[in-house]
Amino acid sequence: MLAAAACGKPPASNSGGASAGASAGGKAAHACMVTDIGGINDRSFNASAWAGMQAAQKQNPNIKIDYTQSAAEADYGPNLNGYVQQKCDLIVAVGGLMAQATTDAAKAAPSQKFGIIDAKIDSPNVYSMQFDTAQAAFLAGYLAAGMSKTGVVGTYGGLKIPPVTIFMDGFADGVAYYNKAKSKNVKVLGWDKNAQNGSFAGSFTDQNAGKRLSDQFTGQNADVIMPVAGGTGLGTAAGAQQSGGKYSVIWVDQDGCVSAAQYCSVFLSTVVKNISDAVRDAVLATAGGSLQGGGGSVGTLKNNGVQLADFHEMASKVPADLKTELDQLKQDIISGKVQVSSPAQPK
Repeated sequence: MLAAAACGKPPASNSGGASAGASAGGKAAHACMVTDIGGINDRSFNASAWAGMQAAQKQNPNIKIDYTQSAAEADYGPNLNGYVQQKCDLIVAVGGLMAQATTDAAKAAPSQKFGIIDAKIDSPNVYSMQFDTAQAAFLAGYLAAGMSKTGVVGTYGGLKIPPVTIFMDGFADGVAYYNKAKSKNVKVLGWDKNAQNGSFAGSFTDQNAGKRLSDQFTGQNADVIMPVAGGTGLGTAAGAQQSGGKYSVIWVDQDGCVSAAQYCSVFLSTVVKNISDAVRDAVLATAGGSLQGGGGSVGTLKNNGVQLADFHEMASKVPADLKTELDQLKQDIISGKVQVSSPAQPK
């Protein structure tokens, strides 16, 4: 049921595996990944997961890696089951939208090991990789409020699902924390945490939709925007670049100045979700025979599973006192002095 054109292969230089020519570095394993519909070049969570697969292979050249792209949600089940038939040692499902398909596949193939990003599946053969991105997004909200000249910032999502709204919750609370600390009234467009409702593009791939939402926000004077929408957010980045400095962007998942370097000049920072390290570690553990299904990992500020990225080209524009405040706020969140909450936080 897998279309041949949908199956991606790593470049020849990265195509390790159990071949006779592979150098020593660990036991052989075959790790397979099924992307969400954003695809491998979304510059966001799918790309980050693939980077983790590549990092595992670099560390252990006896690991073979493959991926298959999902063009629609209907592809999830067939793509996962296609890899079950190939007897992959680990099948990684990228994204919470794949939770049901992964649950079904894991139940149908109890001896097959699965991993999933942004979902918790209580199954003995599924390793769940989750992230408390509200913590890093809280820092991003504080940063956005501190950098805004207009007193208006905005955020929108791709789809209204917990792995998206958790960013928006943290962002809104970070702005609110700044307002309380500074006696300011910076307004957040696009998300009402109390109502758990806001603006969504309805897609992780539609850059035009991202640009339209950004135009709406800037029409209401927003000068910092955080899209939580995968490739859709590239429309916001392009719009910021074309605006001549009218607004800046806070990216998510992968450091935007690495994953979408052409827009680095407009990226204030990135709320990093360290998917790549989580996937790398899961693949290496699979090769080593130590990956435990039924459990998983949760990325936090404390374990560097989430973080606020460097300011890169914006570094000179961020005041020194704001940088100091962000450093202290990070430590206060880690210590528990500042509590960050979201209905979408990993349980």
